[in-house]
Amino acid sequence: MAPNADQTRLRNRFGNKDTENDALNTNGDAPTTLTGTTDPNKRYLKDLGDTEIAIDGAVYDMEDFSSRHPGGTSILLFGGNDVTVQYKMIHPYHTSKHLEKMKRVGTVVDWKADYLFETEFEKDIKREVFKIVRRGREFGTPGYFARAFFYISLMVVCQYLWVTQGSSWPMAVILGVAQALIGLNVQHDANHGAASKNHWINDVLGFGADFIGGCKWLWMEQHWTHHAYTNHSTRDPDAVGAEPALLFNDYPLGHPARKFYHKYQDWLYLPALSFYWLSAVFNTEVFTLKQGGSTKIAGMKFDNAFVQNRRKYAVAIRCLYIYWNVVTPFQHHGLTWTPLFQILSMGAIESLTLAILFSLSHNFENVDRDPTGVHKKNEDPVCWFKSQVETSSTYGGFIAGGLTGGLNFQVEHHLFPRMSSAWYPFIAPTVREVCKKHGVRYAYYPYLHQNLISTLRYMKQAGTGENWEVNPLSGKA
Repeated sequence: MAPNADQTRLRNRFGNKDTENDALNTNGDAPTTLTGTTDPNKRYLKDLGDTEIAIDGAVYDMEDFSSRHPGGTSILLFGGNDVTVQYKMIHPYHTSKHLEKMKRVGTVVDWKADYLFETEFEKDIKREVFKIVRRGREFGTPGYFARAFFYISLMVVCQYLWVTQGSSWPMAVILGVAQALIGLNVQHDANHGAASKNHWINDVLGFGADFIGGCKWLWMEQHWTHHAYTNHSTRDPDAVGAEPALLFNDYPLGHPARKFYHKYQDWLYLPALSFYWLSAVFNTEVFTLKQGGSTKIAGMKFDNAFVQNRRKYAVAIRCLYIYWNVVTPFQHHGLTWTPLFQILSMGAIESLTLAILFSLSHNFENVDRDPTGVHKKNEDPVCWFKSQVETSSTYGGFIAGGLTGGLNFQVEHHLFPRMSSAWYPFIAPTVREVCKKHGVRYAYYPYLHQNLISTLRYMKQAGTGENWEVNPLSGKA
């Protein structure tokens, strides 16, 4: 079994002194293999190869295993990184036997856990949920695939009419919603490996991200990192993704990220989110496939051979998307203002449908914006499962789940990200009961608008910094 198998983190920026001192020579040079040890050569995380990953401080080479990996070769996307959290969140049935399938080639010296796994809360919630969803049945149900087929058909028809007949105001609305529904209901499950047990089905459906203006590989880079470090102020790419327009992080007063207009960001929230489509479609990251938030904020590396090989495909599909959705309206109507505003309206509608539902899930009143705060104070690892619950919210029920692809069950989704969204309505009551039993705060809103109102209130709090102001009567912040 890999060392410290009950602890985990995404990517460490602080060295594990005990291990590091053992591996460094007296001059503080690069680590070398210790005399007499059976361990392979020791190294730093930054020195991992293209097909190497680190899990619990151990280095594994995926090259030979990737072709036999049940989830397909997409694991190579993360080559060169510490993927402890991603691995464990996607493999809820993890045992040491799984890791033995890969070739262990070394040990990293600059690794330290700030998340804890195998806690009593995690064991209890897995035990109860797996009574409802048995192993091997956690993937898409016939109902899920019927829903996916309907949404795919709707988008194909709308896209065909938009390309062949030109844009119109009604079609701008319908196509915008149709593309958003693909993002919520089809590509999301697929790119989590949750739509099907057959990886090729997930791979195909995952390209839905590209046909709504995004990119499958960039999405995985950002979204899987977000799941690993939800609401972490310095490692969650989603937490800083709207800056400088909006602040999702509740920064201390005087923080350089704060601008004068953030005091009014509860009013700017919806207008700013309406530009999400534009920022995605014309994002130059598609040329490098290096998602900025994940690389700059979380310290992930995405320059391996797998990524480099897929750049040309990402660019080709993006060009096709731009031609279909941006160029053809002008071909039908000429270079006039009407098609331009229809294109922008379609993009704004898709943006608001997607961005509102994603953003309100982790930004609401009393949300945990610093899940590893305890770790920063005493270096005790934090229960990863507990942090997922207390940084997320759930609203509505079965109907909302069918429209949002289960993203209304955000708590359940973050606990079991490789479980199809079709199952979340069935496990939600059990999740709430287990959370109550263990004293874990579970945020639930019966209706969408209640969650949205709470989000707007939070945006005002974060923008004004009122949570950091001192009460002059009590002397307390």
